Amino acid sequence: MGEAPHIEVRGLSMAYGTYVVQRDLNFTVDKGDIFVIMGGNGCGKSTLMRAFIGLQRPAAGTVLYDGEDFWQVPPEEQERLKRRLGIMFQGGALWSSLTLAENVALPLAEYTALPAARIREIVSYKLALVGLAGFEEFYPSELSGGMKKRAGLARAMALDPDILIIDEPSSGLDPLTARRLDDLIVELRDSLGTTIVVITHELASILGIGNNSVFLDAETRTMIATGDPRVAVHSGDPKVRHFLTRGAA
Repeated sequence: MGEAPHIEVRGLSMAYGTYVVQRDLNFTVDKGDIFVIMGGNGCGKSTLMRAFIGLQRPAAGTVLYDGEDFWQVPPEEQERLKRRLGIMFQGGALWSSLTLAENVALPLAEYTALPAARIREIVSYKLALVGLAGFEEFYPSELSGGMKKRAGLARAMALDPDILIIDEPSSGLDPLTARRLDDLIVELRDSLGTTIVVITHELASILGIGNNSVFLDAETRTMIATGDPRVAVHSGDPKVRHFLTRGAA
């Protein structure tokens, strides 16, 4: 029997009360994928992310990590699975009153028993990985939008997660800064072997870095399996093609 998929979404439905956001989601993410969850505003991308990271229980179905059912295991097992995930929230979500070093150190201080000197070493290494060497003592307010995103990425990677979940990495960035962040995401996948799930509606990111994807359709409130977005833009489902060409095809 082969290995279980790195992430498997099985029969997943998300709802707020009686309002169904998305239903019957079924897809797998393989190790080393840059997997894109895409769709227009209000289609349920962020709600799906909340099910991925344990913030919102699905109305039905589940998420499995290497065959382990996240929503069926006891809370302590959920905590263990959560530590395998690195999460970069949309705005970077850095604590404004803490320096970059302190922000990146937070998960290490909370989840490990490492001595302070070792934590400082790891923090410097993670900041260097995202091109922020020497910025340890800066506060978020002193950084540009792109630097804040990279600092958020460094913090998401603090515990060496094998899965990185990134929400709207390029939102609010100019095209060049967004492109640099996309390049960095690919670099991290290639050098660290991390599986990356990106939630986005930005075409440049979807077509630039995704090798597999799913489209959440707001109208039917379910998914359209899409595969490689660079192939889907030419030969995929008409709705997905329309989305990926912004109606030009």
